[in-house]
Amino acid sequence: MGGGPATPPRFASVDALRGLTVAAMLLVNTPGDWGHVYAPLLHAPWHGCTPTDLVFPFFLFIVGVSIALGVVPRLERGAGRAPLARAVVLRSLRIIGLGLLLHLTAWWWLDQAYFRPWGVLQRIGLCFLGAGMVALWLKPRAQWLLLTVLLLGGWALLALGGSSEPWDNLASRIDDALAGPWLYQHDPASGRGHDPEGLPSTLGALATTLLGLRAGDWLRRGATQRLWQAGLALLLLGLPWSLLLPWNKNLWTSSYVAWTGGWAMLALAAAHVLVDRRGWPALGRSFGVNAIAAYAGSALMVYALAASGAWSWLYATLFAGWMTPRFGPYLPSLAFALAFTGFWWLVVRWMDRRGWHLRI
Repeated sequence: MGGGPATPPRFASVDALRGLTVAAMLLVNTPGDWGHVYAPLLHAPWHGCTPTDLVFPFFLFIVGVSIALGVVPRLERGAGRAPLARAVVLRSLRIIGLGLLLHLTAWWWLDQAYFRPWGVLQRIGLCFLGAGMVALWLKPRAQWLLLTVLLLGGWALLALGGSSEPWDNLASRIDDALAGPWLYQHDPASGRGHDPEGLPSTLGALATTLLGLRAGDWLRRGATQRLWQAGLALLLLGLPWSLLLPWNKNLWTSSYVAWTGGWAMLALAAAHVLVDRRGWPALGRSFGVNAIAAYAGSALMVYALAASGAWSWLYATLFAGWMTPRFGPYLPSLAFALAFTGFWWLVVRWMDRRGWHLRI
C-alpha cells in the first residue's frame, strides 16, 4: 500500500502463521488419490468442522490482521484515506483477476465444461476490499457493530430461507439465480446449484476477516491478553451456537465464524508469544512472504500435471505402485500431498533467500 512516512513493523509471527496456513492449503488440496484421503484432511460433507475446515478461515483472519498492521498505521501516520482506499481497491481487483485467470486456465487446459466465476482468490479479494474499507472509514466500535450485524443478519437470513440443507438454502438459491450453471455444483435436471465460495456466504467470510482486523489492532498495540480472552470467548460462543445453527463452511454460518475465529485468535496469540517474544523459529515464513506465488504457482502446476497426464503417472510410479501393497491406499495419497507441499516449500524458500517476494 502506498502512503505514509514510515513502513509499519512486520511481525514474524503473522508471516509464520500465514505460511503454515498456505502450506495446509496445498496439503489438503493435492492428495494423490481423492478416493483415499484421511478424514481430518477432508472438508465436512455439509454440517460440521474438520481440521481442514479451519484452513480458509485462518487465511481470511490473517488477511484482516495484515490490514490492521499495514493499512491502519499508514492512516494514523497521516496518509490520506483516498489514496489508501484506491490502493485497497486496486489490490483487491488484482487478487480477483488472478483468481479468474486461474479458473480460465483450468477451463482451457483441463477442458472443463464451464467457467466458474467464484473461487478462493475471488473471495479473498472481496474480503480484502470490504475489510480494507471498514478499516479506513469505521472506528473500532462501528467495526464491532458491523461484525455483530453480519453474524446476526446471516443467521436471520438463513432462518428466513426456511432451510440450511444442500441446494434448498437461501444462499444456494441466490447463487443459482446469479450464476446458474456456472456454479461449483449444478444439477441440470432440477436447475439448482451451489457454490462454496458464492456471494451470500462471502458476508460470513467478511465477518471472519473483520475478526482478524480487530485482532491485528490488539497485536500491534501489545494487547496479547485480549487475543487469549477473545479466542476463548469466541469458542464458548461458537460451540453452543452450533446446536441452533450448525457449523457449515459451505454457508459460512455465524456459528462457524465464531468457532473458527476463536481458534484463529488463539493461534495468533500463541504464535506471537512463541515467535515474536520468545524467539522461536518462524516456521512457515517462506510460504508466508510468498503466499501468492505458492498458491497460484502450485495451482498452475496442478493444472499442467493433470492436463498432461503426468499427475497420475507420477503418483502411480513414485508412490502408489510400491507403497499401496505395503501400507494400503491412504498413506501413499498423503505422501504425495506431503511431497508436493515440500516441493513448493523448497521453491518459496529459494525465493525468500534471494529476496524475491511476489506481491500483487
